[in-house]
Amino acid sequence: MKINRKRRLIKTFNLLDQPMRFNPFVFSRTFFMWAITGLVGGIIAGGYWIVLEHFTEFLAHFQGWQVIPTMAICGLLAGLVIHFIGDPGEIHLIVNNIRFNKGKLEPKNNPSMILSSLFCVASGGSLGPEAPLVQVTGSTGTWLGKIFRLKGEELRSLSIAGMASGFTALFGAPLGGSLFSLEILHHKHAVEYYKAIIPALVASCFSYLMFALIIHLGIGATWDLKAYHYTGVYDFAYAIAFGIVGTVFGWIFIFVVKFFKKVFEYRKFPIYIKTLVGGIILGIIAYNFPITRYFGHNEINQLIGGNFGLNFLILVLIFKIIAIAITVTSGWRGGFIIPLFFVGTTLGLIIHNLFPSVDTTLAIVSCMAAINACVTRTPMSTTIILGTLTGFTYFVPILFASLTGYFLAPKIPFIGSQSEKLSEE
Repeated sequence: MKINRKRRLIKTFNLLDQPMRFNPFVFSRTFFMWAITGLVGGIIAGGYWIVLEHFTEFLAHFQGWQVIPTMAICGLLAGLVIHFIGDPGEIHLIVNNIRFNKGKLEPKNNPSMILSSLFCVASGGSLGPEAPLVQVTGSTGTWLGKIFRLKGEELRSLSIAGMASGFTALFGAPLGGSLFSLEILHHKHAVEYYKAIIPALVASCFSYLMFALIIHLGIGATWDLKAYHYTGVYDFAYAIAFGIVGTVFGWIFIFVVKFFKKVFEYRKFPIYIKTLVGGIILGIIAYNFPITRYFGHNEINQLIGGNFGLNFLILVLIFKIIAIAITVTSGWRGGFIIPLFFVGTTLGLIIHNLFPSVDTTLAIVSCMAAINACVTRTPMSTTIILGTLTGFTYFVPILFASLTGYFLAPKIPFIGSQSEKLSEE
């Protein structure tokens, strides 16, 4: 019985290996593989998001001074998960595996990444769920590629398609998520693996559809910015000027991260000690400035809708940068893209407080774009993602700010695996 079942399975795979006969259209069997990858990625992302929301709601009951022990305990638990189950790595490991490990992302790290990131993100760490989602959905793409017996660039493309499905689920932008999965892999000024753009786009669309069905996601902007009205060609100059300011703080963020990295690596302590210390510090910051807690998905709207004074905004800016840096360097798991958008929002509001005649929305979006492009080197996808999340339909000013951040970024990139192209042999 088992032999017959195995024979039928082999026969099915042999049929999948053949091109579709009498097919007058562009799509082929590969389309269905990309679609399946996206559907599975969307299901994973939807399940992760539901668990994260419930866990976050539970831990949110601990307010006031209780936030300090809560974040300390969650940091300790996340560190113990990493110590005993295995280190899932960070975004630079994903980039290296795509480029130098024949596009393979190993699923064996997923349990550690899921559990540790849930503790870190839900308790209020200044990192978002994008990195865990990308790790899990990208490795799912690799797993499906092996089932479909793919090799070489086809397997790499399916892994990238899986990554794109994870980015898309979080950002709600299929095109932006697809481009981000390619741009994050680039070297110097070139976007590599452009052949994967269609697989990534197809997977992103199906992932977005499934994710929207699971969590009942609507179509529209995530953050409630005021409507922007174009006033003339000088708006592009303003976008570049705001972009320069955002880039300066991108540099500051990178140097702050390097400083705390040296602090946490000064002596060799077990990972759970580092995450415990990080949790205590993050809890103290969150106790004094509650708006800096969490990765910023909901807090950005609080900033935009609140009438905060200049001094308070400056303090929030300083301590949010410190909180992200500590979260990154103390071993907590997550992604820093949306937290950087929070920093950009705060910076835009500070600019508006200093210069009330400045368009608030243009200042915020330009700073968001520049700081993210400076740190991640993803100007194209940043432009599209921000257009989707903010409802800012004038892409050109965002693109000007993004390119400003990209070309004024440090020569040595923040994501170390983007710095040097090694042989893939």
